[in-house]
Amino acid sequence: MTQQDMRHALHGRIIVHDRNNRGKTNMGWLNSHHTFSFGGFRDPNRMGFRSLRVINDDIVAPGAGFGQHPHANMEIISYVLDGALEHKDSMGNGSVIKAGDFQYMSAGHGVTHSEFNHSKEKPVHFYQIWIVPNESDAAPAYHQKALSDDLIDEGFTLIADPNGKKDSIKIRQDARIYLARPKAETEISYSFETGRAGFLQVTRGQVRLNNDEVLKEGDGAQIENVDNIDVQALTESEIMLFDLADL
Repeated sequence: MTQQDMRHALHGRIIVHDRNNRGKTNMGWLNSHHTFSFGGFRDPNRMGFRSLRVINDDIVAPGAGFGQHPHANMEIISYVLDGALEHKDSMGNGSVIKAGDFQYMSAGHGVTHSEFNHSKEKPVHFYQIWIVPNESDAAPAYHQKALSDDLIDEGFTLIADPNGKKDSIKIRQDARIYLARPKAETEISYSFETGRAGFLQVTRGQVRLNNDEVLKEGDGAQIENVDNIDVQALTESEIMLFDLADL
C-alpha cells in the first residue's frame, strides 16, 4: 500500500484506491488502468479484494481490440460506458455490447473469445471485471443485459447476483454487483449484512463517501467492517458497488 493510500485510510476500514495510483497499460490502440494487479502491473497490496480480482478501465481505439484468447475458471463482466464492443466466442455467441449494456461470460472449464471496438471512427470505453468463481471447471455460460435509464432505481440497481434475483445476471459466486446513477446533490445509502464487505468504483462524476472522502471518476474504495455507507453525489455521477462475501 502506498503512502498516499495509507493517508486515505478512513475510519472503519475504508481504504481509497486513488485513480492516480492505478496500474497503466498503453499500447497505442489500448489505454487501460488497473485497480488491481494485472498484466505487467504487480503490487502485492493490490491483488484483488475477496472474490473481486480485476477492475480494468479500458479505452480501445476505433477498429482495434483483443483477438481470440483463452480464459478458464473466471467470472468476467464487461460494462460499456461509451461506444460499442463487438464480442465473439467459442460458445457460438456473437453480439455488440452497446453503451449501458452489461455482458457476462463465465469461462468455466475453458472458452476463447475476442473483443473489438465495433466502430471504425470512435473509441469504446468499458470496464472489465473479473470475479473468482465458487466452482471450478463448470460449463461456460454467457449472458447480456441492457440497462436503460428507466430501469435504474433511485438507489442501487442490482445487476448481478448468485441467484439471479430481480432479473439480474446469475453469477457463480456469492457476490452482488449494483449500479447507481445519483443526480447532483442527492444521497443514496446501502447496508451490508454481517460479514460482508464492499468495493465502490466511481465510473463517472464525483461523490462523497460517508461524509468524509471525496471520490472522483476512476477512484475506488475498499469497504470492510462497515455496516452502512452513504454516498452523496457532488455532480451527476455513476458508481458500481460490489457486495462480497468472505472467502
